[in-house]
Amino acid sequence: MKNKLDIKKGLSDAEVSERKQKGLQNNYEENAAKSTRDIIYDNVMTLFNFLNFGIALCLLLVGAYSNLAFLAIILVNMGMGIYQEIHARNLIQKLSIVAKEKVKVVRNGVELEIDTKELVLDDIVIIGAGEQVPSDMEVVDGQTEANEALLTGESDLIEKQTEDVLLSGSFLVSGQVYARVIHVGAENYAVKITAEAKVHKPIQSELVNSIRKVSKFTSYVIIPLGIILFVEAFFVRNSGMQTSVIASAAALLGMLPKGLVLLISITLTTGVVKLAKKRILVQDMYSIETLAHVDTLCLDKTGTITEGKMKVQNVTILNEKYKAAFPQIIGSYLAESTDNNITMQAIRDRFELSNRYGAKKSIGFSSERKWGAIEFNEIGTVVLGAPERLVAEKNLPNEVFEAQEHGYRVLMLAISKEGLIDEDSLPALEPLAVFQIDDPIRQNANETLAYLRAEGVDLKVISGDNPVTVSNIARRAGLVGYESYVDLSTKQTEAEVRQAVHEYTVFGRVSPQQKRTIVRELKDNNHVVAMTGDGVNDVLALREANCSIAMAEGDGATRQISNLVLLDSDFTTLPDVLFEGRRVVNNVTKVASVFFIKTIYSFILSILCMITAISFPFIPIQITLIDLAIEGYPAFFLSFESDKRKVRGKFLPTALRNASVNALLVVANIVSVYLIGQNRNFSHLETTTLMYYLLIGISCMAVVRACLPFNPLRIFLSITTVVGIYVAAMLFHNILEVGFLNEQTLMIFLGMMTINIILRVTIGFLQLKKAGKTIKDL
Repeated sequence: MKNKLDIKKGLSDAEVSERKQKGLQNNYEENAAKSTRDIIYDNVMTLFNFLNFGIALCLLLVGAYSNLAFLAIILVNMGMGIYQEIHARNLIQKLSIVAKEKVKVVRNGVELEIDTKELVLDDIVIIGAGEQVPSDMEVVDGQTEANEALLTGESDLIEKQTEDVLLSGSFLVSGQVYARVIHVGAENYAVKITAEAKVHKPIQSELVNSIRKVSKFTSYVIIPLGIILFVEAFFVRNSGMQTSVIASAAALLGMLPKGLVLLISITLTTGVVKLAKKRILVQDMYSIETLAHVDTLCLDKTGTITEGKMKVQNVTILNEKYKAAFPQIIGSYLAESTDNNITMQAIRDRFELSNRYGAKKSIGFSSERKWGAIEFNEIGTVVLGAPERLVAEKNLPNEVFEAQEHGYRVLMLAISKEGLIDEDSLPALEPLAVFQIDDPIRQNANETLAYLRAEGVDLKVISGDNPVTVSNIARRAGLVGYESYVDLSTKQTEAEVRQAVHEYTVFGRVSPQQKRTIVRELKDNNHVVAMTGDGVNDVLALREANCSIAMAEGDGATRQISNLVLLDSDFTTLPDVLFEGRRVVNNVTKVASVFFIKTIYSFILSILCMITAISFPFIPIQITLIDLAIEGYPAFFLSFESDKRKVRGKFLPTALRNASVNALLVVANIVSVYLIGQNRNFSHLETTTLMYYLLIGISCMAVVRACLPFNPLRIFLSITTVVGIYVAAMLFHNILEVGFLNEQTLMIFLGMMTINIILRVTIGFLQLKKAGKTIKDL
């Protein structure tokens, strides 16, 4: 086809229609973001929700409507998660909305402007400097230079001639070519890389995984235990259908830490809101927690450590006789030059254009020649390019070598009285000025890298650029180990790449697949990995990382699949995310013991009730009040406190260990009250009331412990929790099906609570002493 196609005529209307009918059109909608259906599924279809809704259905069928209050917690939790994810996804899609781009094509021998989505296979496209390549193409006529940094990470320009391929997503910076479309839609290079990243990524959260472990454990016992408790109540104790279901449901509901699930969601959502104010968009709220555990951060060079924008750092005039005329010389050169690469853009940003000298002849810049030249009427030939290509090495000024040693890109402006001959030779030149050009290091990058290292985060820089260049940038950013770099284009096998991960800090010439391999190797060695990136070449690694962080200025695909998007494209805000993650994990871990008390004592009491055929002592509405007043209220306010300490230990073992003492006290108290009631012939109401008041008291002890060491807020929370729950229990005693303490039960309550407090304080001090901690460490 390509040999027969006349580039001056292009495709005919009939050929275009034929290709459209065959689906060979560039109208593929690439979207790596989660669909609304996926978001709803992830938040609704969980084992935890299944168990709670199953219990709710049983209560609904027997008309126990007042005991369904716990459903509000489940519904709010689901709603928050769904809303937050959809809201973040929609914001990302708004970032990706741009004006419809047009492209010039040849059809029926006429040049037309069409939408890029209207391109079909074999279309002849006319594309030039400053334009983005809309589809993979093969150059059929002309010459150009392409910037493929977003695709490969390589910042150097690549010369493209006849039969060379232009990749979709790259930019042309010089020249104009006729090119034939060779791939459309999903077959394009950039889309294929993105497609590899569309694997549905599961939630990665220690907090959520801990809840899942508890739910999984309880799922093994809830169904058989629920059936046994119901059978005993209905058939053995003849309690009636509704009473049997309510008693069984209470035992099972107590094992599921509903309030803790909601607290985690609220705490993370608070973090999302705080980070949004700092221009950090959180697409997956659990990534805040993940980043708190990150021990390895993989950084892209361009756009991450650097600003991604070339800038002239310094200009040294080498020839005094041209010093006064220099602004007009460089201004005239820029006015007459058609070069539009990122280096020329940096120089244009520095100097004003001038029409002082008129051009006679010009040669555009070429990455192969590494120079461009313009002959002017009055002053002769002015050449801009690599210093070593303009003058002999022995004649190079010291300023050139000094700038190169500091990692700058160096260009020289040279002049000659002679005229311009051709593209293959230059007249004898006299150095006029040296330009030091650089992609500036982001402000506070040094401090950010130093802080992350001090916090125990290992740093690795991964780039598609030249490893020496990357190493120099890492050095200027203050990265420890910058001198340890490797060119991964020399590594042929995956095993070699994996080995290099353990030997080097800076990685250059890295392919998209190698970036993913680096992240996998780190994860396989039990590291929690975060990855930053801004280009299509980063997509695979971003998807693989535990926590992915995209720059808003980067490619749309990276924004869609990343957990976090830095709206100002400034990685120096990462410590803010780290602090939010630590706040979430530390605060939730601190109060989680209050929630797990109910899980532990409900499980133990259920087993005892099953063995003894005694009814479970509490009903769902009583458990719900504890969920709200003791677990929810103080934990909600404590979760907002700042806590930047490093996360230590595992969440679930720590929380269960702290909860176990109070849970065992609850069991001991319930058994004791049952025996006392049997001995003293207490009524069922008296026994239940005393049990419930003791349960409240022991639970309040856990709240007070979670508030240590005290500050004004924690003192307030401790007092209002204790007073508020007892007032609520007395005000709503009819709904709760409890009474008031009489003279006899009050004395027993005070005596048992005194013993509980003494035991809990003694055990607490023994635990602290064994761990070598003080109250401040709680």
